Amino acid sequence: MDIRQLNYFIAVAEERHFGRAAKRLHMAQPPLSQQIRQLEEQLGVQLLNRTTRRVDLTAAGQLLLDRGRQIVNDVATLQADVYQVGKGATGVLRVGFSGSATYGVMPQIARLAKQVLPGLSLALHGEMLTPSMEAGLRDGTLDAALLRPPVASQEIDYRMVTQEPLVLALPSFSALAVDRPVAMHELQDQDFIAYGPESVLYRTTADLCRQAGFQPRITQVVGETSTMLAFVAAGGGVAVMPSSVQAFQLEGVAYREIENVPMVELAVAWLRGHHSALLHNFLDVVVTATAAPPAPVPASGPAPFPTDERLSHS
Repeated sequence: MDIRQLNYFIAVAEERHFGRAAKRLHMAQPPLSQQIRQLEEQLGVQLLNRTTRRVDLTAAGQLLLDRGRQIVNDVATLQADVYQVGKGATGVLRVGFSGSATYGVMPQIARLAKQVLPGLSLALHGEMLTPSMEAGLRDGTLDAALLRPPVASQEIDYRMVTQEPLVLALPSFSALAVDRPVAMHELQDQDFIAYGPESVLYRTTADLCRQAGFQPRITQVVGETSTMLAFVAAGGGVAVMPSSVQAFQLEGVAYREIENVPMVELAVAWLRGHHSALLHNFLDVVVTATAAPPAPVPASGPAPFPTDERLSHS
């Protein structure tokens, strides 16, 4: 018994008439009658009681009709699901992202993904530093990551999607919380709150301080952006952070521009060779959500997104 025969039987059982069933199936009546007889022979039971005027179901025929409808529906659903997965329209992606992206681009990305890829489920892992996200991509616990370059691992491809200036987060009662940009040399006597030494922003902060003629006095190292801002609000020090963090408004924290501040990049990264259709579609969502202009790609620098041609070989 195959799905085709099952569909033939269901049509006859529902119409209770071979002629009407043949018309519904867009076929001649004799081949349909032959298919039903073959099905009864294969199963070794009579499925229909035939008269000159109508067709009635035997007990076995009723069982086959009830169970057969479910089987046909399950097969149709399976075909649709397989197609959707194959086209990258449904599935689960595990995505890591930096702390500042939590309050910046990640909400935009999640919102757009829900609109254009309703079958995509995002398992989000926030407040991660770049080294941790690199490790997650390599060991397979992450499928993609929104991180701060540079990326150390040669196994990971990435592409810059946006950039933003750095800002200073400081206690709102600080004498520096005035309505003007702050120069780095003004922070010489301040305590600093920073991410761990392995983070890109830790190194960037240290470089900015050295360029201004002093070594930063880092008194508190934290792993999460929200914790960092809580320490700032409590008067524990100041922090140099990407400007997108200003979306996180916390009583006691003021944000100020920094003079002659560099831009920091945010990139989307993936494991080299991981070119699934689902990942490809998610990368398109990231580009659209961040509205980043196309950037030149040096041969030794960030990699382009996987193309459809590359996907076809995955």
